[in-house]
Amino acid sequence: MQKITPFLWFNNNAEEAMKFYTSVFDNSKIGKVTYYPEGTPGPAGSMMTGTMQLAGQEFIVLNGGPQFKFTEAVSFVVNCDTQEEVDRYWEKLTAGGGQEVECGWVKDKFGLSWQIMPTMLLPLLVDKEKSKRVMQAVLKMKKLDIESLKRAAA
Repeated sequence: MQKITPFLWFNNNAEEAMKFYTSVFDNSKIGKVTYYPEGTPGPAGSMMTGTMQLAGQEFIVLNGGPQFKFTEAVSFVVNCDTQEEVDRYWEKLTAGGGQEVECGWVKDKFGLSWQIMPTMLLPLLVDKEKSKRVMQAVLKMKKLDIESLKRAAA
């Protein structure tokens, strides 16, 4: 069991979200699901909580109602080694009503924010001069383009 597990609150579509996310990431699966019993806040027999693994990372989801919504204050970084990976996750996470945001961020159809991040980016930000050029390039992009970032660093 991992020490810290992200817990995601959904209105009433946590099961749909689990199916979506496990289809996006390799090494993913849905785990245990619990259901609301009679006399509790949710409709009796409807899904209450579920567990899933995304790329081996444990998550818990809850159908908790409309009180809380996702914000960009919390996001998940998806580390990508190739442009093909960046493109694949970008396409999958923006599908079905997701939204492209600036600087490699997307908001999926459930409102959860993701940063689709090339692994080569962070090493480019260490050098002060390169960092300035690379960040100027990043700020002009939505989906990050590895070749453009390399050119900016050169």
